[in-house]
Amino acid sequence: MSNDAHLGDRYIAVQESEEFSKLRRKFRKFVFPVTALFLAWYFLYVVLSMFAPDFMGIKLWGNINIGLVLGLGQFVSTFAITIVYVRWAERELDPVADELAASIDAPQDAAEVD
Repeated sequence: MSNDAHLGDRYIAVQESEEFSKLRRKFRKFVFPVTALFLAWYFLYVVLSMFAPDFMGIKLWGNINIGLVLGLGQFVSTFAITIVYVRWAERELDPVADELAASIDAPQDAAEVD
C-alpha cells in the first residue's frame, strides 16, 4: 500500500476516533449557541429598522441616533465574538487538535517508517 493510502487510512481513523468526536462536540457547543445569539441580535436590528423607524431615529446626542448606535454595535459584537472565540479555541480546541494532528503525522508502525 502506498504512503498516501496509509495516510488516508490514518485520517479516517482519526475522524472516527472518540477524541475527534469530543473535539467536534466541544466546538459545536460553543459555535452554535454563539451563532444563534448573534443572528438573533442581527435580525432584531433589521426588524427594528424596518418596523420601528421612529424608535431607531431617536436622537441620543447630536446627530447620533439609536439606529446608528445599534448598527455600530453589530461591528463591536462581531469583533468581540471573534476575540472570545480565538482565546477559547487556543485554550480548549488547539491542544487537542494538535495531538490529533501529531497522531496523523506519526508513523503507525515500522513498515511505514521506510
